[in-house]
Amino acid sequence: MADDAPEEKKVEHLTLKVIGSDMSEVSFKIKKTTPLAKLMDAYIKKTGQDQNSVRFLFEGERIQGGQTPDDLSMEDGDQIQVTIMQLGGMC
Repeated sequence: MADDAPEEKKVEHLTLKVIGSDMSEVSFKIKKTTPLAKLMDAYIKKTGQDQNSVRFLFEGERIQGGQTPDDLSMEDGDQIQVTIMQLGGMC
């Protein structure tokens, strides 16, 4: 006989907020097992930024494209910060 108890649904997707250096916010719904490179590429296309000049950070640490939300223990509603890489420095 089948168990009629409702199965606990495991959250497969989560919504992540990407906050730009100008404080603009873009939300993405992504699977916990999807490499974050997909989100990063979508953000770059949506905002028209140069792929080589932006960095994505989660809790102060740089995100690598091959990492997944599961790898970083991300939860629904978490924020990813986008910073513009600055070149140069000393005068």
